[in-house]
Amino acid sequence: MDDLVLGIDIGTASSKGVLATVDGEIVAVEVVEHETARPRPGWVEHDADGVWWSDVCELSRRLTGAADAGRVQAVCVSGIGPTVLPAGADGTPLRPAILYGVDTRAVGEAAELTERLGADAVLERCGSRLSSQSAGPKLAWLRRHEHEVWARTRYFFMANGYVVYRLTGQYVLDHHSANQAQPLYDRHRGEWIEEWAAVVAPGLALPRLLWPAEIAGTVTADAAAATGLRAGTPVAVGTIDAWAEAESVDVRRPGDLMIMYGSTMFFIAVTSSPVADANLWGTVGQHPGLHTLAGGMASSGSITGWFRSLTGDRPYESLVADAAAVGAGADGLLALPYFDGERTPFADPDARGVIAGLTLRHGPGHVYRALLEATAFGVRHNLEAFAAAGVTPSRVVAVGGGTKGDLWTRIVSGVAVVDQEVPTVTVGAAYGDAKLAAVAVGAADRDARWSGGGVTVAPDPADAAVYEKLYPLYRSLHERTSDLQHALAGGA
Repeated sequence: MDDLVLGIDIGTASSKGVLATVDGEIVAVEVVEHETARPRPGWVEHDADGVWWSDVCELSRRLTGAADAGRVQAVCVSGIGPTVLPAGADGTPLRPAILYGVDTRAVGEAAELTERLGADAVLERCGSRLSSQSAGPKLAWLRRHEHEVWARTRYFFMANGYVVYRLTGQYVLDHHSANQAQPLYDRHRGEWIEEWAAVVAPGLALPRLLWPAEIAGTVTADAAAATGLRAGTPVAVGTIDAWAEAESVDVRRPGDLMIMYGSTMFFIAVTSSPVADANLWGTVGQHPGLHTLAGGMASSGSITGWFRSLTGDRPYESLVADAAAVGAGADGLLALPYFDGERTPFADPDARGVIAGLTLRHGPGHVYRALLEATAFGVRHNLEAFAAAGVTPSRVVAVGGGTKGDLWTRIVSGVAVVDQEVPTVTVGAAYGDAKLAAVAVGAADRDARWSGGGVTVAPDPADAAVYEKLYPLYRSLHERTSDLQHALAGGA
């Protein structure tokens, strides 16, 4: 019988598990949906036990129930990030986890830390400027606003780090995730910046650093009882979901760029050396020696879900069919996708969505198409920022749930004027986790390509001509309404 590896990814709205052989053949896939809490404007949270650990346990039980748990040679978990989960001396969470850049509560702390440490110094050492995406300001927010929680905090977890702790009892974090805990990690030296940690989170012991495909420990007896995994199963450290997804589709060489179509749109470009740009995020990659430049929109797929709910939860297939029938330009509609603020290529938590040009002749298909086109204009804006930083991709790979069907990817190719490879196997970050698990125990080579084949989505010349005229209007619409967006944000 073939040896197996288990990969699990914790997403914003759902978690996915993949059971695969050590050479990449998929044996089983399971998905669990969960709730994301928004208790106040600008706050986005997860219950670490009720979502992260519960999902891991359920997915592990389902998947090991489909195979002999003894055949599972290793497990690896990735998750949304960077997140901030404070925990007490016994590892118990003290409050819900504060999520990544869509949670904007700590923009004030980001500004204060930037002034104290120096914007250029942070950019040089960490690869990114401080923003709502950064974990460090969120730790500073906890220290300032939740004194009782901070006084009891002994551990700082991200999603994968917390699951590893629950599985093994080890307090670790991968280098890539640590690099997104700006301003705590020096990406050139590959270690915590102790003097800055003393400013941001004095007295907090930071986790031991390992790479995503290194073994953190083994499954304990208690964790085995909860998950169905065999006690003693090796556990790889894992990383943030987008980098696990990049691993799944072989985005690991300079010139490669991945566009991830999910609740948020995410971009990872592999570079030959460290790149720092004030508008994007420079990080170490998922393996030693890899460098990446990344960006992320605050909302994309989440907008389509929002609109679907307004239509009485019409099937996506119906909405897509109506949008495809409309044609490029949505009959005069133009939208901005900043429903949750924006992260890159500009950091503005108070940016807001706009739909312009509405008339009584417009229907759901027009609006849905305009929203898809808005996210595509956002993709082009980001790719222009990558080019300005000196990073122009030679290969673009599209992944994520939004690649199902071809309308969204065709719109993006038309707007951004790029060819996109859509791999045959687009299971997601959990599949990359399975590969990292196999690499961690020496059952697979890190250069092995698990996801081969697929289709290429090329720009439609007629659509591209329409979008070329609309893109300057998109940029102008944001510039002209920015003050209004900010004025309205206080009541959102």
